[in-house]
Amino acid sequence: MQDYPKITNQRILVTGGAGFIGSNLVEYFLPGNQVVCLDNLSTGFYRNIEGYIENPNFTFIEGDIRDLEICHKAARGCDYVFQQAALGSVPRSINDPVATNATNIDGFLNMLVAAKEAKVKRFIYAASSSTYGDSAALPKVEHRIGRPLSPYAVTKYVNELYAHVFTQLYGLETIGLRYFNVFGKRQSPNGAYAAVIPLWVKLLLDHERPVINGDGTYSRDFTYVDNVVQANEKAALVPWETVRQRSSLYRDKFNLEKEPDQVFNIAFGGTTTLNELFYALRDNLAKFDGQVLPIMPVYGPNRAGDIPHSHASIEKATAILEYKPEVDTRKGFGLVVDWYYANYGKTIK
Repeated sequence: MQDYPKITNQRILVTGGAGFIGSNLVEYFLPGNQVVCLDNLSTGFYRNIEGYIENPNFTFIEGDIRDLEICHKAARGCDYVFQQAALGSVPRSINDPVATNATNIDGFLNMLVAAKEAKVKRFIYAASSSTYGDSAALPKVEHRIGRPLSPYAVTKYVNELYAHVFTQLYGLETIGLRYFNVFGKRQSPNGAYAAVIPLWVKLLLDHERPVINGDGTYSRDFTYVDNVVQANEKAALVPWETVRQRSSLYRDKFNLEKEPDQVFNIAFGGTTTLNELFYALRDNLAKFDGQVLPIMPVYGPNRAGDIPHSHASIEKATAILEYKPEVDTRKGFGLVVDWYYANYGKTIK
């Protein structure tokens, strides 16, 4: 990620900065910038940022985006806001829609207000591929979405609507990045709502059989975290007038009458079935532990709220943000397995 301009000498706020994607952004931006991390440590971990605590250019604020005053404090004097704080997980939102709504909508609105009042240069936020809902069209393109399938999906779509309103009414530059199944270092393998890749790696290291929901033919556009970090930086740096001009050309090219403003798919642009994912993780782990090779998955029922297939078109992000994923999915599987083994050893606690 060195072949394009970097953000330097700026004050950057990363909400959810102790979480998976947030801590990768903190790590990337900290050299050459002042970085503020706002996190309530409900799903993030202090260990993800403890190596930066003594850095004079790093500030950690333990607080909740549902607290408007904390949001104002964190955003004050910042040039850019990277809004990553959220309660993720479709199953979590089905089990507790109220908590998901409070964080993902009320908290998001607080951060928009704080960013507007702080007069930040740009507000870049984590949108989600869950917004596509029951749309069966593949690949997923930004202007064609369906009905949401979970409370989490509802909240992420509402984020896009609020961001659009703040851009139109207040002139706050906002860009939403619809992440597709991001994975990589520091993604937690623990807890009831652990993502599939760290969860399966943990089970395999413990010589247990992962459960595949369904017959394993559901597919995802798995996206390595370094590609997401690149997308966030490019979303911050591309001049606003360039965004507007290129967006107009994109709409003309595809004869679009209406589309969400400044929202982009961030993915690798390919597909991997859950069966393929299992074998890729197992075979990469076999480099370290040959006993995982005989392990086979267990097949269970499909999970409520899951979409069958997720495959992104990244043409819009490429055309407007100049996004170009540098780590392909297969290489990413190997990198993440190497990281888990190096950091946790033969078993993940």
